[in-house]
Amino acid sequence: MGLVGAVKSFYKRYFDFETRSSRSEYWWVVFFQLIVYTVLFGIMIAGGIASEGSEEPGPLFFVGIIPIALFGLANFIPGIALTVRRFHDQDKSGWMYLLVLIPYIGSVVILIFMLLKGTPGENRFGPDPLGESLADTFS
Repeated sequence: MGLVGAVKSFYKRYFDFETRSSRSEYWWVVFFQLIVYTVLFGIMIAGGIASEGSEEPGPLFFVGIIPIALFGLANFIPGIALTVRRFHDQDKSGWMYLLVLIPYIGSVVILIFMLLKGTPGENRFGPDPLGESLADTFS
């Protein structure tokens, strides 16, 4: 799955907390969000630098900060859903997302889980997002 396919799937499955998502889908979406946030922060910083002589930020600062807030709000729920689907791909409960509430350690633990490979073949959350497993191929 490429960048465009992953982003389309991300927004199409906005409230899908029940199926599975592959590692590539997760990391392509993270890459897409990194690019968007970098561009928007660049606009915001450029607006702040433009008004260096005064105490108030320039108008481009707000042109950058408003889309950052809107993009963050628009991606909040599907981001949680994607992380839950990654846990499902490893045959783990989506409630493990609550690890993020543990200060400092929780985010690192979730990052490690997002790097792990999913279970091959079908599990209790549905078919393998990568398609056929080796067991299916040779049976």
